[in-house]
This record gives sequence, structure tokens and C-alpha cells, in this order.
Amino acid sequence: QVQLVESGGGLVQAGGSLRLSCAASGRTFSTDPMGWFRQAQGKEQEFVAVISWSGGSIFYADSVKGRFTISRDNAKNMVYLQMNSLKPEDTAVYYCAGDPDGSWVDWGSYAYWGQGTQVTVSS
Repeated sequence: QVQLVESGGGLVQAGGSLRLSCAASGRTFSTDPMGWFRQAQGKEQEFVAVISWSGGSIFYADSVKGRFTISRDNAKNMVYLQMNSLKPEDTAVYYCAGDPDGSWVDWGSYAYWGQGTQVTVSS
């Protein structure tokens, strides 16, 4: 099994940037697609971005397209989410997840995920 630990969250003003990191340990995750999801208070998990094992396929939610960038470094067992031009509506707990069995945008498809990191964007 793979264990994931997210970091890099925090409080930022609208228009600012944050870079989230997701560190993987356990079995190799280098062949697994990896995704980022978020959950705002009182809402369902929401797909944010996903990247294939090679990085050759990347998809974003429309709400973050052009502002967020997902990347991975398989040699370092890391996945990243660069978030620019942050908005108050980006406030949520952000989760890293891996190895979807089915839809890459469906939280329920993923085999493992981390504990999340809080991102708060003030207006």
C-alpha cells in the first residue's frame, strides 16, 4: 500500500499563490495516476486535477484551469499542485489521492489518499 502525506497549505490572500506537496511512501507509486481533490466545509469532495504516471495526460477542473498546475517527480515520490491567482472559493482541505480504478475524476475510484492540508484564501 502507498501512504500519502500532503503539506504546503496555509492562509493566503486572494491573488496569492501556494504550492502543495504530496509525499508518497510504501510501494512504488510511479505507475499510478495521481489526483488532487478538495473539500470545502459542508460540501462534497471536488475533483481538482489529475496526472498520469508519465505526466503525459493531465486534466483540470474547469474552476482551476489556467490557475493551477499539477506535476510529479517519480524519482522523488512526489506530486505537486502549484496554485496561483487564488480565490476565496478555493478555500478547502486539499487531498492527494492515487491509483484510481475507474474514473480519474471520481473520488470514490481512488485506492489511497492522504490526510489533507488546509488552504484558506482570505478576501
